[in-house]
Amino acid sequence: MTVLVTGGAGYIGGHVLRVLGAAGRDVLVVDDLSTGRAARLDGVPLLRLDLADPGCVPHLAGAMRTHGVTSVVHLAARKRVHESVLRPLWYLEQNVGGVAHVIAAMERAGVASIVFSSSAAVYGCPANDLVHEDDALAPVNPYGRTKLAGEWLVRSAARAWGLRAVSLRYFNVAGAGAPELGDDVVANLVTCALDRLARGQRPEVFGTGYPTPDGSCVRDFVHVSDLAEAHVVALDRLDRGGPLSDAVNIGLGTGASVLEVLERLGAVSGLDTTPTVLGPRAGDPARVVAAVDRARDELGWVARSDLSDILLSAWQSWQAGPRAIR
Repeated sequence: MTVLVTGGAGYIGGHVLRVLGAAGRDVLVVDDLSTGRAARLDGVPLLRLDLADPGCVPHLAGAMRTHGVTSVVHLAARKRVHESVLRPLWYLEQNVGGVAHVIAAMERAGVASIVFSSSAAVYGCPANDLVHEDDALAPVNPYGRTKLAGEWLVRSAARAWGLRAVSLRYFNVAGAGAPELGDDVVANLVTCALDRLARGQRPEVFGTGYPTPDGSCVRDFVHVSDLAEAHVVALDRLDRGGPLSDAVNIGLGTGASVLEVLERLGAVSGLDTTPTVLGPRAGDPARVVAAVDRARDELGWVARSDLSDILLSAWQSWQAGPRAIR
């Protein structure tokens, strides 16, 4: 009854491991440690593999059999939107190739349940105030397209050979469940702002002319610990069987603007977070906020932490790390 977690040495993966451990689950991590940290594993066994390499499939299937794997949480992926625009083919190989090889190994080993890490990026620029899972899927960058392609692969395997699966569409993940598990990759609003403040620079805001209350983009921020718990709830739901939608939004269900987040980060940290305002980025939607009814009704999951909790934990984690702001 072992859960295999790909990308388990990463930011989200480290939190998923903590929740699985607290639930008494046996875990095996597969990670190439290209961006993850072995220190996050806390004694969980590690199989070091590059999942984008087709040659990984027999090794992965063998490990599944050896460790008695019965389900998979597939987190491993590249996630920098700007990088995906510059390297679209590589993102296809990494993200779509990775999930294809994991599913191939699962079929060989007879492992029939997977929770797939997807993204709100599959929606592109939604037209509605709250984004529902059945809304149009129109990703505007290669990263979002690889996540949508991953969902298609998972869904196709479910139809072809009975894979039990759910794709969790993450909204903006931030915060830290413990200081040592904090996000050290500078790739989202909170870590980008802290990175610039640590350099003695102002945070950057891309556009203040959007049709939102303060003109900046509005996003749905979800605490990484709540997100991690959603994976365990989803695994339990797959184990029990019965009807489950193939995609579920994981968010707080309320939005906060970029300017509001920076102002509240300043209040938490005591720093001057007055931003430098730059022009808008192509493809940035004005508002992306999750409708979370399906997560509540089908998984029994509701986010427990609000934006204040997220920002306080992110700040405390940053200050506990090597780039603390003095």
